[in-house]
Amino acid sequence: TQSTWGTRFENSDDIGVFSKLTNKYCLVGMGASNNFYSVFEQELREHIPVVYTSIAGCRIIGRLCVGNKNGIILPTTTTDQELAHVRNSLPDDVKVQRVEERLSALGNVIAANDHVALIHTELDKETEQIIQDTMGVETFRTTIAGNALVGSYSVVTNQGALVHPKTTTTDMDELSSILQVPVVAGTVNRGSEVLGAGLVVNDWAAFCGLNTTSTEISVIEGIFKLRGGGQSAAGVLSGIRDSLVDELA
Repeated sequence: TQSTWGTRFENSDDIGVFSKLTNKYCLVGMGASNNFYSVFEQELREHIPVVYTSIAGCRIIGRLCVGNKNGIILPTTTTDQELAHVRNSLPDDVKVQRVEERLSALGNVIAANDHVALIHTELDKETEQIIQDTMGVETFRTTIAGNALVGSYSVVTNQGALVHPKTTTTDMDELSSILQVPVVAGTVNRGSEVLGAGLVVNDWAAFCGLNTTSTEISVIEGIFKLRGGGQSAAGVLSGIRDSLVDELA
C-alpha cells in the first residue's frame, strides 16, 4: 500500500503551509482546488476527520497552529467562529486552546510529536506551559542547524524526525536523544530546506509537494517508517504522478 502522496495547493508545493496532519485529525486551509482536498480525503477520511478551516482569516493554517493527538494550539488571532468550528470538528478528547504569543506563527516555532515538542528558544514561558498541558508533551528549547525556527526546519513524528540538511551529526544525536526517535537530515521539493513547509506526515501517511524527488521520498519513507509492503519510492512517485496528472495538465 502506498503511504506517501504528492500534492500541491494551487501552484504551491509548500503543502505544509496549507495543512496540518496528526494521528487524530487533519486540518486543511480553505480555498484550494478540489484536487488538493481529494488527495487528503482519499487517504485519510476513513481513519481521521479532515477539517477545512481558516485561522485568523488566513489559509496558511499549517504555519499558524501546532498540534498532536492530544491537543491543538491556535494563535490568539483565531476568531471565535474558527475556534468553535475546529472544536466541533475534532474528536472530543482533543483539547483546543488559543494562546497569546508574540511568535504567532506557531507552526514555524514549534515541532512536536505525541510525546515531545521542540520549541523556539524565545517562546513565552506561559506558551510553553500551555503546550505541555494541551499537547501532553515535554518541551525542549533548541535550534536546528543554528535556525531558531524549529517548526520550519524539522518534521517530527513518533517514528522519526527529518531535519535541515546542514544539521551536524552531533546535533542530530542530541535531537535523537531528546525525541527518542531516529533523526536524519534531508530535503523536500527538490532541495528545499524548509521541511515543515513541504511535508506533512503522521505515523502512517505522508504528503509532500509534487516537486519532491524519488530520492527525497526514499529518505522520508525510511525515517518515518512508511514503507508498506516494501514498495519502492519510484513506484510511489509514479502513483503520485498518475493520481495528480489532471492537476498538472
